[in-house]
Parts: sequence; structure tokens; C-alpha cells
Amino acid sequence: MLEHGGNLQQAAQQYGRPLTEWLDLSTGINPQHYPIADLPAALFHRLPAVADSLHAMAQAYYGASHVLACAGSQAALQVLPRLRAPCRVAMPRTMYQEHAHAWQQAGHSVQFFERLPDDALLQQCEVLLVCNPNNPTGQKYATETLLAWHAELAQRGGWLVVDEAFMDSTPQHSLASHSGLTGLWVLRSLGKFFGLAGLRVGFLLGDPTALRHIAALLGPWTLTGPSQYLAELALADRSWQQATRMQLAVQSAKLAQLLTQHGLTPSGGTDLFQYLQHPAAQQLHQALAIHGIWTRYFADPQALRFGLPAEADWPRLTQALGSMAV
Repeated sequence: MLEHGGNLQQAAQQYGRPLTEWLDLSTGINPQHYPIADLPAALFHRLPAVADSLHAMAQAYYGASHVLACAGSQAALQVLPRLRAPCRVAMPRTMYQEHAHAWQQAGHSVQFFERLPDDALLQQCEVLLVCNPNNPTGQKYATETLLAWHAELAQRGGWLVVDEAFMDSTPQHSLASHSGLTGLWVLRSLGKFFGLAGLRVGFLLGDPTALRHIAALLGPWTLTGPSQYLAELALADRSWQQATRMQLAVQSAKLAQLLTQHGLTPSGGTDLFQYLQHPAAQQLHQALAIHGIWTRYFADPQALRFGLPAEADWPRLTQALGSMAV
């Protein structure tokens, strides 16, 4: 089993603190989630075929011609490796681990690079996969760079796969509008920006013929009725989206400033998290856990990822950081 953020059961068992007493900063999920509306009872009674209205709403929100709704972007990243015969896949060494796991499980050879693939690796691989912005480092890739990589790969039948789970705060940098190109896949999620990770709603953007094939592989009833209903509301609410983008930018800058004030200057981040490389990351992770604050720890390189606290939790984080000797 790969380790992920949000594993509070592990924290509770390891430190003997009840689940309800933890401040979970390990996930990068917006703590101020999209408000949950009252749900019509009929949603729980009908079989939940994915509605055309949900796809239309997603197309409008992402600016994409073709989308496929799925049970979180996790479902999409697990099915993509099944569409190709075993081949050479390149991706960053420090990235969301499920990608490498999925491709390796399907028999592909995965090669890793540090920040950018060199020319030799680009020429050797059939699939290039990146998170933009990267999770957990926050590294961003320019649109022109990604499209140039795609063009090179597409000439020989290769793919560029871009996971944009943390892109909602900066939609101007998304490749969604280019996702109809053959060999370009874009993954999106309602879990992070909208704070609706429990709904398990994501979208795969790509070539329409290939999307139909994936839809057949995923089968019927990929999303629950309540999830679809709430997803449509969230995708349509432009006022909430605009206000949230501004709020998250302010909150993330506040988090970066707070960490810096305590000698923990972030080395990267997004509007939903800050990433800190530090030689004593494990000790910092443990010290914060003693205060009931759970962060995402990475062993190689030694680093922590801090998600945003809810408004009422800032004093608790400030006090914990102030009590630590860095």
C-alpha cells in the first residue's frame, strides 16, 4: 500500500490521540469546501447514469471539448496504463506516487527524472507524465514547454499525460483547451480546490474516440447520483470559484510567511499547500504530531507538505511552530 495524506488512523494509533483531536494538514484539500446543498431523496433511489448535463458543465468549466466523468482522477490514472502495450514511461521522481505504481503494475518500464526530462529521455520514452503544478513540490511547467513535449511524442505515437489536480486556482495555465489533441491526456479533480474529495468526482480530458473506449472499460454507474448533483452545482458556481481563488492565494501566502517566520522557508508550493525540504523533516513531522498536527512526510528527499488550516486552526499551528526548536 502506498502512503497518502489524510492517514489519520495511522497518526491516532501511533501517537495515542483520538481522531477528533487532530489538525490534518496532510492532504492539500481546501479546508473551506464548497457548501453542501440539500439533496433530493430521489438521488438515492435511481441508478446513477452519468448525466449529459454533468459533462456539459465540466466542458464549460474546464474549457475542454471532450470530457469523461470518473470516480476521481484516481480512476482515470489507473485505467490509462491499460490502453498501451508495455512501453517506456518517464515521470518526475518526486511526484504523486500512484502514477508510477499504476504504470508499473500494468507492466510498463518507468524511468524517473529530477525536475525536467533531458533530450535523451524524451527521445526514448513513449509516455511522459507530469503533475502540473507538481504534487508535492509545486513545480510549474510552462504551457509552451508541455505542448512542445507533446508534439515530439505525438510524432511517434507517444502520449503526454498531465495531472492537473491542483490547477483550479490558476486555470489560465491549464492544457484543458488543448486536450482534444491525439496523445494528450489531462486529469482533473473536484477533490482539492472544491474540497470535495469524499465525492470521488474527477474528469479525464482527451480525444473523444479514446474517451469512449475508456468509458466502456469503466462500465456503468461510475459516479453516485448525489456526487453528480453536487458536482454540477460546484462547477456552475462561478462566484464561489472566483472568491475561493482569491481567498486561497491569500491563505497560502500567509502559510508561507508563517513557516518562514519560524525558520522553515518553503521551497515550493501552490495555493493549497506549501512544500518544505529540510534535513530534519522527519523530526519536524514527529514534533508537530506530538501537538496533534499531522503533516505529509516525504523521506526522499526529506520534506514536509503543509496544507492550509481552517480559519479557526491558525492559532494552533502558530503555537505549535513557536514551541519547536528549529
